[in-house]
Amino acid sequence: MGAFPGHEAGIELATIYEISKILSSSLDLNKTARDVLGVLSSHLKMRRGMVSLVQPSGDLHVVEATGMSAEAAQRGRFRKGEGITGKILGTGVPMVVPDVAKEPLFLNRTGSRSLGEGRVVAFIGVPIKQGRSTIGVLSVDREVDGAPMNFEADVRFLAMIANLIGQTARLHQNVAAEREELMQRQQRLQKELQGKYSLDNVIGRSKRMQEVFSEVHQASPGKSTVLLRGESGTGKEVIARSIHYLSPRKDAPFIKVNCAALSETLLESELFGHEKGSFTGATQERKGRFEMAQGGTLFLDELGEISASFQTKLLRVLQEREFERVGGNKSIKVDVRLIAATNRNMEEDVAKGTFRADLYYRVNVVSIFLPPLRERREDIPLLIAHFLDKFNKDNARKLSISPEAVDVMLKCNWPGNVRELENCVERTATMTRTSTIQDVDLPCQQNKCFSQVLQHYGQVQQTIPIAMIAPAPGMPEPYGSDSDEAHAEAEPANMGERERLVWAMEQCGWVQAKAARLLNLTPRQIGYALSKYNIEVKRL
Repeated sequence: MGAFPGHEAGIELATIYEISKILSSSLDLNKTARDVLGVLSSHLKMRRGMVSLVQPSGDLHVVEATGMSAEAAQRGRFRKGEGITGKILGTGVPMVVPDVAKEPLFLNRTGSRSLGEGRVVAFIGVPIKQGRSTIGVLSVDREVDGAPMNFEADVRFLAMIANLIGQTARLHQNVAAEREELMQRQQRLQKELQGKYSLDNVIGRSKRMQEVFSEVHQASPGKSTVLLRGESGTGKEVIARSIHYLSPRKDAPFIKVNCAALSETLLESELFGHEKGSFTGATQERKGRFEMAQGGTLFLDELGEISASFQTKLLRVLQEREFERVGGNKSIKVDVRLIAATNRNMEEDVAKGTFRADLYYRVNVVSIFLPPLRERREDIPLLIAHFLDKFNKDNARKLSISPEAVDVMLKCNWPGNVRELENCVERTATMTRTSTIQDVDLPCQQNKCFSQVLQHYGQVQQTIPIAMIAPAPGMPEPYGSDSDEAHAEAEPANMGERERLVWAMEQCGWVQAKAARLLNLTPRQIGYALSKYNIEVKRL
């Protein structure tokens, strides 16, 4: 007979069934242990119960308890062989103390038992095992009324419960081990990917740049033409070099040409070369950039700026992989991979007819978009540190930058992107008079920052209003010219920005540099304005 009141076979089976459901319902071992003790307390009317498990230190700690305070449970810690509970852990054998008040080995470590009140309290403890290893102890207390009792049935019943707890603990450990292994594998893969998807001389840990790096690694081994897209200053040339050096052509030349910096005639000679005597000044034969890039990569920057007639010539080269030099009639075949870059909206240019659709499809085989700096702000501190370190090495300095200055730079829109950020760091580092760059040293704190001007007018893209603010007091006006304004007609009143821009271009014979001086703008700014309002420059 069992010592628990009402300890019958039916109650045992019902209790075991309910406990097995609890143990299989959750992977939270503490929660399931707490619920198991609650069932034992409810069905078997025990006074208090404890589930103690071995910790990594080797000591036995009470992890869940019922019938005692949390503070008392915290005190339930035992070494192997210490007290009754420690002895059960050491021997792996159940133990029964019919009267804990008369047992010298009983420590009452939790202090939850009142041993001097004349009540007889029995302690029953059974080991929780995994195979042959003891990993914990399940113990219960109950008051004993009347004659001494036989605890054999109680020990057998609690041993079954402890066995279920041990199996559940093993399952939880296996799941935890698998989860830890998966976490370690994920971290290892992330490190490998970070190492794989990184480029020399390109800084970017942001998600947007990691996507760019992934696309670069994917596109580099092939021969397909690549179109790099993004605003000016986002690092298209650096990405182009990375594609080249990650490709099988890395040992062959990387040749670059800025299409916007050359007229159509010069661009044709620059790309295709010329024969001796083909035009005035052609005193000798000259190879073009296509020939110079034989077996390697040719990078055409600002592709969207080439004229319509030259687009036709370039299309033939891309289709046939051959060309003639200027003034020559011999076809020259080349094996060159083309990488092009543009900051223009190519689809819009194709729709307007300013860029050939067939050429667009030829160059837009693999398209990689470089995000503006304002869309990857988490990279700004890394870039600042890189540019400052570069400045220190180039100038034998040991400058640092304050967190306040970094915070200010994080809030800028950077319409000039990475190039503007680099110039800002270099200028500030050059002009600072201390060893640490402070926020007050930054150009934007002194109203000298182009980003601040754009923010003032609510601009985000690389455009600028015609009615530009006046220069700061005491600053020279390098782009102003009294002679230009003296010969211009009086500006009509109540003109919008577009009308004022067209008026200035007409007054200056559609010469952008003169119109820029008339409007007190830089040539770059008026170029942005013309692009913004889709004003086509007339050829007079």
